Amino acid sequence: MTDRLMLLDSASLYFRAFYGVPDKVRAPDGTPVNAVRGFLDIITKLVTTYEPTHLVACWDDDWRPQWRVDLIPTYKTHRVAQVIEVGPDVEVVPDPLEVQVPIIREVLAALDITVIGAPEHEADDVIGSLATQATGPVDIVTGDRDLFQLVDDASDVRVVYTARGMSNLEVLTDASVVAKYGVLPSQYADFATLRGDASDGLPGVAGIGEKSAATLLAAHGDMAGIVAAAQRGEGMSAGVAAKILAGSAYLEVAPTVVEVVKTLDLGAFDARLHALTDEQRRRTTALADQWALGTAMTRIIDTLDAAASR
Repeated sequence: MTDRLMLLDSASLYFRAFYGVPDKVRAPDGTPVNAVRGFLDIITKLVTTYEPTHLVACWDDDWRPQWRVDLIPTYKTHRVAQVIEVGPDVEVVPDPLEVQVPIIREVLAALDITVIGAPEHEADDVIGSLATQATGPVDIVTGDRDLFQLVDDASDVRVVYTARGMSNLEVLTDASVVAKYGVLPSQYADFATLRGDASDGLPGVAGIGEKSAATLLAAHGDMAGIVAAAQRGEGMSAGVAAKILAGSAYLEVAPTVVEVVKTLDLGAFDARLHALTDEQRRRTTALADQWALGTAMTRIIDTLDAAASR
């Protein structure tokens, strides 16, 4: 069987699990575990459906890196709460979810599922680096459109897009991205920069929407080509050129913010899926009892056993 690496945008998936499973699902001590159980069920479905041989849960060691904020101060500001008594900005995470994140990490460790993060970088950057440096097929699982920039048929990198729900997953290839947006995946970061993205606090270029951005990229190839054409006053209307030039300060920094990092050195690791050892089974059984994970834990263990036997 050909090796296939699956990369999970972990936060995207456990947020989806939290909102998709009723919060009345709780452990014996009253701790909510809906996100934990939902996250395990998501992994079970993904591994069963797409049959990866290797799996990495990619983690936000820093969900809002300062170097990105230094370039665009509005970056993810709508997701921030200022905690005066603590000092630094923190992501707004519902309390019933926040208490579950350490449990998710504990359960992943017990299942021997590889978790990788990187200081001062988001999970997107970990995904970008692992996908780019991989030597075989890669499936990226996310609800974040930013990762469409990594789709690459030539390298067999796909995105399994979760935005329409786990029962309606969409596998994106080069053709899918072109059909959706009129740009190649390699142009998607420039497309998002021009268009802007309110969910990430990116203002975009005033007056340039999706259609205009796609038209400009079709005509000029990339951001450098668009800016050069605007400066020459060629290949676009005077009004569009004026908008591009008015946004020049933003366009100098935004591509660095939008483009995922592909060059992280994440060290050596073995992410191959395997059947659990007896000791791991005892540990997962204890965790399933402690946190009332029930059939969610049973199903994922069975799935790992099946993956190891393929």
